[in-house]
Amino acid sequence: MGTVVEIDMEHSAVSGATVDLFEHVRSAYPNVGLAVQSYLRRTESDLKRLEPYHPKIRLVKGAYNEPAEVAFQEKGEVDRSYSHLLGTLFANGFYPAVATHDDAMIARARDLARERGFRPDQWEVQMLFGVRRDLQEKLARDGVQMRVYVSFGTEWMPYFMRRLAERPANVGFVLTALLKGR
Repeated sequence: MGTVVEIDMEHSAVSGATVDLFEHVRSAYPNVGLAVQSYLRRTESDLKRLEPYHPKIRLVKGAYNEPAEVAFQEKGEVDRSYSHLLGTLFANGFYPAVATHDDAMIARARDLARERGFRPDQWEVQMLFGVRRDLQEKLARDGVQMRVYVSFGTEWMPYFMRRLAERPANVGFVLTALLKGR
């Protein structure tokens, strides 16, 4: 059907199994992508493992409350990891799907795309439905491929509530975006 199915990444206890599943499915179907989380310490080695597939990788910061031995704890550490992993995606044959509302990370992705000669159809930005619509529209006007991430089905509310509960800072972020209508 000409579409890509993305496998989402959940908490660290199932990360290894998720990467294994991706490899198994990807060996039969080239239209499969995978989400990875920049706050997990294992993600850089996961990307090295996945590099031969040259897959679409959806890079997110991460939303679970994980122990320090498996995940970076401070926002600055997570941001540095995200920036570093963006460099990996743009340098090593991946199709980067930059899943963030963070202006600085989007600017870095745009710089990397320009430096590496990526065409607009070779990478994208992904954002949650209803959050930062102003930025979504601006990126689309600028020619950046923009995808809107929508949770659906019977489990969308529990999914959304887990994201809010696991990282309370997300509550303020979502409320601010909703109140501003952006």
